[in-house]
Amino acid sequence: MLGDRRISSQGHVAVVVGPGLGDEIVAVVRPALVNAELFPVEGGTVEAAQELAGRFREGSYDAVVAIGGGRTLDVAKYAAGLLGLPMVSVATNLAHDGIASPVASLEHDGRKGSYGVPVPIAVVVDLDYVRRSPAEQLRSGVGDVLSNLSAVADWELAARERGEDVDGLAAAFARSGAESLLHRTDDLLTDAFLTALAEALVLSGLAMAAAGSSRPCSGACHEISHAIDALYPGRASHGEQVAVGALFASFLREDERLEALAAALGRFGVARLPRDLGLSDEEFAAAVQLAPSTRPDRYTVLEHLGLDEGQIADRVREFVVAFDR
Repeated sequence: MLGDRRISSQGHVAVVVGPGLGDEIVAVVRPALVNAELFPVEGGTVEAAQELAGRFREGSYDAVVAIGGGRTLDVAKYAAGLLGLPMVSVATNLAHDGIASPVASLEHDGRKGSYGVPVPIAVVVDLDYVRRSPAEQLRSGVGDVLSNLSAVADWELAARERGEDVDGLAAAFARSGAESLLHRTDDLLTDAFLTALAEALVLSGLAMAAAGSSRPCSGACHEISHAIDALYPGRASHGEQVAVGALFASFLREDERLEALAAALGRFGVARLPRDLGLSDEEFAAAVQLAPSTRPDRYTVLEHLGLDEGQIADRVREFVVAFDR
């Protein structure tokens, strides 16, 4: 794609690699990218992205190619966006929808935030490399995709209650990605499943691009995840946190797809209950209470119900009893 001038006129690109498989992949593709320059990065902070953009300014590049996991891709997306350079996303795992989204999740001043960035101009996923990633990363990706069902339901709730506009195309992209996995029974490591997961994550990215925001893929599920990150950082992956958040939000809504969602998470070994995230019921309840403040502009089932501390604790206990099987 780069060497035959489809994106870069002479293959003069900045190749950003993370601490994982990036170096190995660069060794494979370097013969075709004789004009490429390598930029190793570590960490996932706004400062790292700004520093990377400064290094780009010292040269002249047609495009940025990021090879690695979510942190590497997000740092490169942000840096490329600062300079208006097209960015190619080469994913070595399928842990979340950042591979194709217009959002970079980066830390700043000790807190993680979401920053708007241009959508990658192309996405490359090599299933041989993805298959080598830890199984928990694939489960995280599954959780992130399936949480779209809850996010779209929250969006539709906001439309009914507050007249919020719902972009039908964006909602269809987000819902289609989730539905493509909802009833699958094949193994996580098969080509067919990995292809479906990769396509679903790309659809999530396209949904956000169509909507102009993260709304079709981020509702109460992500508010809860942001609160967990703030209160109990490092306990679990983003995808598994939003999976539990989505199941709890669906429980609160008495969603018609609640049982199907719970079954799908169970089949693929994705977290369903607070303890699966390393949280006590009380800690999860505290995260639910904090969750609405993480996105004050967003209306979800949490804002709709307006539960107080005692009511949240009661609903969390009911939720755990319902799915502790």
